[in-house]
Amino acid sequence: MTEDLFPGFETRIFDTGAARIYARIGGSGPPLVLLHGYPQSHVCWHRIAPKLAEHFTLILPDLRGYGESSCPADEPGHFAYSKRAMAVDVIAMMDELEHETFRLVGHDRGARVAYRLALDFPDRLDRLGILDIVPTYDVWTRISPALAHKTYHWMFLARPHPLPERLIGNDADFYAETTLASWSQSGDLSAFGEQALACYRANYADPARLHAMCEDYRAGATCDFDADRRDRDAGVKITCPVHVIYGNGGFPELAGDPLEIWRGWAETVSGAGIDAGHFAHEENPAALLDALMPFLLHDEP
Repeated sequence: MTEDLFPGFETRIFDTGAARIYARIGGSGPPLVLLHGYPQSHVCWHRIAPKLAEHFTLILPDLRGYGESSCPADEPGHFAYSKRAMAVDVIAMMDELEHETFRLVGHDRGARVAYRLALDFPDRLDRLGILDIVPTYDVWTRISPALAHKTYHWMFLARPHPLPERLIGNDADFYAETTLASWSQSGDLSAFGEQALACYRANYADPARLHAMCEDYRAGATCDFDADRRDRDAGVKITCPVHVIYGNGGFPELAGDPLEIWRGWAETVSGAGIDAGHFAHEENPAALLDALMPFLLHDEP
């Protein structure tokens, strides 16, 4: 149980037609959606949610296939776990909440959902925060030995079923903990609270969620890449302001200058590196808030 990590927040289930999305909602002010990444859930925001809730109505969903949200059946071409399908979940959720426009921050896979939403639904976002990624297209087209070593899971998890599911399922806790530790700046699990770790382990312990996470990466290697390539070739750009925050020396810098890469995808880009590994929201929440809040509060008096 993680209710004590989000005091004052309500829980809600949204039926988006293709999935049932679990979310926590709390705070007051303009709407701000936070989208978690792999291999986490909405719980990852617990260290920054209290401060953000002073200024925003926070909507913290679990992506389909993660946390407490449903695991839709597979579709041809892995589309059920495409970032386009996940973006439609967010739009359906915000329609039900009657928020025509909103701010959006995503980390890791959630950031991929976030920028896909910005490209597919340009009139819905006021501001977009991107945490510790470069676009899917650029990851696949900029592979180097260093980047391949760091992002080996992109290739491994995208292998056809049941190879990664079987191998991970043989010792799911070991794989979960090794993944989290190796992507953190400290190289261990010290950044993660025990309640949060229990939620992340649970993603792997459930065969349906383990399969969903693999489908997420299979989509990344197929339909997500194709969607990015089509927009890139057509010169489509994100029109709302984009703020990119990344851990110094982490994933994004191995692909090149993260801000320069994002300027190829968005009309207005700002951002900076901070002292953290891949999980800044848990490793260094104060630095993340310092880097993110001025951008999110830009239009406040």
